[in-house]
Amino acid sequence: MSAIPGPRRVGNAEVIHHEGYDESIVSPFVPAIRVVSNARLVFISGVTGAPVYHDHPHQPEVFDSMPTDAAGQVRNAFDHLELALAAAGCERHDVVNMIRFFTDIEADQDIVNKHQGEWFGGHIPTSTTLEISRLATDPRLRFEFHVVAAAPA
Repeated sequence: MSAIPGPRRVGNAEVIHHEGYDESIVSPFVPAIRVVSNARLVFISGVTGAPVYHDHPHQPEVFDSMPTDAAGQVRNAFDHLELALAAAGCERHDVVNMIRFFTDIEADQDIVNKHQGEWFGGHIPTSTTLEISRLATDPRLRFEFHVVAAAPA
């Protein structure tokens, strides 16, 4: 077990570790992040592999062009996240929290973790992962991500 490092500044936040930290463990989350500047919190609605803008009530044919595989959906979801972050004046390292909803964790978590790790390029937000029976938008969706970022003031 490694010594507990002091807080590490990432954008508008500090990454916090506590007793039990082991830098050799590969993990897609950190235990805590503290917003340290007068940053503004940005709450991003759930991103999926489906088109961001779509009618309500949902029209199933609108979603026929989205990928049905996990790799295609995760690329779309992170592309949508990139657009929302940029529109809010944020960058990838400004993400402080992700809540990840999966319809099948066993089938998709490793694919998502790999893409997420590459997309963040070394930045690791706090995270919670849940398995649910279905997502509201379309039954073909495999996961959805709710994100909070700390935008520069």
